[in-house]
Amino acid sequence: MSRIEQLINEIEEYIDSCKYQPLSNTKILVNKEEMEELLVELRMRVPEEIKKYQKIINQQEAILADARSQAESMIADATAQTNELVSDHEVMQRAYAQAQEIVDEAKAQAQEIVDNAVNDANNIRQGAIQYTDNMLGNIQGIMSRSIEGARAGYESLMSSLQNTYDVCTQNRNELAGGMMQQAAPNQQDQGSYEQENN
Repeated sequence: MSRIEQLINEIEEYIDSCKYQPLSNTKILVNKEEMEELLVELRMRVPEEIKKYQKIINQQEAILADARSQAESMIADATAQTNELVSDHEVMQRAYAQAQEIVDEAKAQAQEIVDNAVNDANNIRQGAIQYTDNMLGNIQGIMSRSIEGARAGYESLMSSLQNTYDVCTQNRNELAGGMMQQAAPNQQDQGSYEQENN
């Protein structure tokens, strides 16, 4: 098991061990520093794992080159045997047929080696790509859950701020209404005073 798989398992175990927020069955309380440490190490390990599997993919060229080298060596040996067989004039026809058979067999074996090498290289490449894709998919899942948790916290904060804002607005409106009511009797008293003096 690679270190990235271990980190993913540790993150999943940590998330499973977190306590739920009060009055919630979906939101959990997360230690930010501990989660950030795991994510930082995960972020550092991902390029190393990808490089390792890129190196495996690049090895397919070496596998193919080795297969071609073996095939060329077999063909060269078959050609040498052919030359030895046809050197004797009396058995030339028989030697030619036998030599051709050897060459055909060598070519068939060489093609089989090359085909097997191509299949092996493709299987290694496909396995490395699949593993890397699964690993990145797990990382995406963790990031998605983190984003959803952050968004839920933000929405809760905005809702709380809006409620506080609404209460402040309502209180100010009530205060303004009280001030208008107090001002009205004062204006009436002032009017009565002016009529008496006139």
